[in-house]
Amino acid sequence: MGNRYDAIVIGGGHNGLVAGAYLARGGAKAVVLEARHKTGGAAATDAPWPEAPDIKVPTLSYVFSHIPHLIRKELNLKIKTLPQGPYYIPFPDGRSYRPGSGDPAFEHAEISRFSRKDADNMGPFMEWLGHLGGAMSPLMMSKPPKFGSRHPGDLVDQLKFLWKMRGLDNRTISDLTRIMTMSAADLLDEWFESDQVKIPFCIDGIIGTWAGPREPGTAFVMAHHAVGETGEGAMSNDYGIPEGGMGAVADAIRDSAMKFGCEIRTNARVERILTVNGRTRGVVLTSGEEVLAPVVMSAANPRITFLEQLDASELPEQFVADIKRFKVRSGVVKINVALSELPRFTADPDKDIDFTGGIQLALSVDYIERAFIDAREGRGAARPFSDGEIPTQVDHTLAPEGVHVASLYTQWVPHTWSDEQPQAEIDAYADRVIDEYDQLAPGFKASVMHRQVIGPYEMEREWGMTGGNIFLGEVSPDQLFHMRPAPGYADWRSPIEGLYHCSNGSHGVGGVCGVPGYNATREVLKDHKRGRWGKPAGA
Repeated sequence: MGNRYDAIVIGGGHNGLVAGAYLARGGAKAVVLEARHKTGGAAATDAPWPEAPDIKVPTLSYVFSHIPHLIRKELNLKIKTLPQGPYYIPFPDGRSYRPGSGDPAFEHAEISRFSRKDADNMGPFMEWLGHLGGAMSPLMMSKPPKFGSRHPGDLVDQLKFLWKMRGLDNRTISDLTRIMTMSAADLLDEWFESDQVKIPFCIDGIIGTWAGPREPGTAFVMAHHAVGETGEGAMSNDYGIPEGGMGAVADAIRDSAMKFGCEIRTNARVERILTVNGRTRGVVLTSGEEVLAPVVMSAANPRITFLEQLDASELPEQFVADIKRFKVRSGVVKINVALSELPRFTADPDKDIDFTGGIQLALSVDYIERAFIDAREGRGAARPFSDGEIPTQVDHTLAPEGVHVASLYTQWVPHTWSDEQPQAEIDAYADRVIDEYDQLAPGFKASVMHRQVIGPYEMEREWGMTGGNIFLGEVSPDQLFHMRPAPGYADWRSPIEGLYHCSNGSHGVGGVCGVPGYNATREVLKDHKRGRWGKPAGA
């Protein structure tokens, strides 16, 4: 009887923990089963160097944002967020650009160094982008309807969706259609003339994406970062540095889940999802232990859940085909380094720069595009781009005084490296990232005390990110909203009765936001209230 629960959550990443917390809050006897030795998944703070145990890094994810205020409030999350500064983008010609300060006068002066026209256009552009972000925001917390279905319940859902969208005018709908299909570069060309101003927006358009800034659809990925607050349940777009690293965010959610009564088990890898007559019965662990429940929620990658933990014969043929074509390509390499001193860039040798907002290594739009082309042609980028930050400027819990940690999020290497990663080549790629920074900040390379390089291969095998994709599935227009992870199953349910999906591969994806976990659990609790939550099948 000790292995019988009302609900099981597979995966103790942030979405699984959110699901576990809400299940327990709703009165369910719930357990979260995590394969690794610790919870948190990609939201982790670790000490990767045994010889320097007092130096900690945000291992994979490195910035905190997008958790809706509703989730923070209902789960009573205790997270101390430290402010981020503006981006810092240095250039070889001795100039630098610091966008994202939030000060319109400062922004105008910064941009005017490159183009007065662009400086004047920035305000209207941000207003326009914010409007589109606000229009998209309610969709993140909404259940996608099953478009085209004639089932009475589905027709009601379609009508509810249309009613929710009733406030959108023709121009907004047209603009949303355009950004769904345009490249980030093409969209930005309509507003700005200077490459320097376009760079941070282009980076937003290709983070975690197997596409360069000139690829169709990247305008939408860029706009996704503008999803903001249009109500209590909307996603927050306030970025910050969590004290204690990203692991502190996951720990806060875990602590909340446990306070509500959710059981958390680590080193509990799920081998199979058990079913009887099309309904879930529970799971079996790799140890052979069976854990039974009438409801199973999977926060694992959809490909793992439906192609590895279930047999294809248990699922509709079309659904299996849709999951097989669900794209998970990536070319991300995370590099964490410990520095003996802060870098000094030749663009600002006499200034104390705030690097908490990010040090973007990207010299032009073509520089970013060329890095992707290299990877698409089968080699690590000759000149990678990097979105880095140095959180130890404000978070003094991560390293001893005088030592700094640089968290470098870089792209691209071939997506096939998730299957077989040539160690010498990925090491050489990491060398090139360090060399590129050293060209702009002489002495950077010499200041590196320790280095950690995590490529697609490790991301897949250690963290369950199939393909090394940080979003557990590409964030492209063909894989969003009612299409994620498969048409007809974006409502977090599955073809198996009692089996739900709640990972970032589900609708609501957006970094460390917890929205898929929240959305899916909301549907579970609705179904429970309708009497669809009974004893484990076969019990």
